[in-house]
Amino acid sequence: MNHKEDYPADYLASILADVKTIAMVGASPDATKFSYGVLRVLHEQGYNMIPVNPREAGNEIRGLKVIGSLADIKEQVDMVQVFRASSALPGIAQEAIDIGAKVLWGQIGVFDEGAAKLAEDAGLRVVMDRCPKIELFRPFWKPKLNQEI
Repeated sequence: MNHKEDYPADYLASILADVKTIAMVGASPDATKFSYGVLRVLHEQGYNMIPVNPREAGNEIRGLKVIGSLADIKEQVDMVQVFRASSALPGIAQEAIDIGAKVLWGQIGVFDEGAAKLAEDAGLRVVMDRCPKIELFRPFWKPKLNQEI
């Protein structure tokens, strides 16, 4: 898949419909950070969110226990969402493979072709440089240009 082009709407929709448990690598306890807002919205929409941040391990973000690494998670993870620098993505892709995740999702600005190929070759679906919070609500944002004024 060419991750520099727009993803088909049904591809993104099927991922968001299929996943139940999301490990968010780079989750922040700071309510002013974008990762906090995304975690909040996805959790409020019913996803089982697992914040992953080694500096915050053992603490809580929005009442959710923070885990130090993907390897430390004791339940099945459907999707690994990444709020880290693009340079960290290949290593995180390998960790996602190692824990049996089904999806690797790089947040807006997080993009690495090598990580995408690694994950896809292992059977994961991959999304890069997109926000699941935005994609979750995108169908409601389509302009209705054919309406009369």
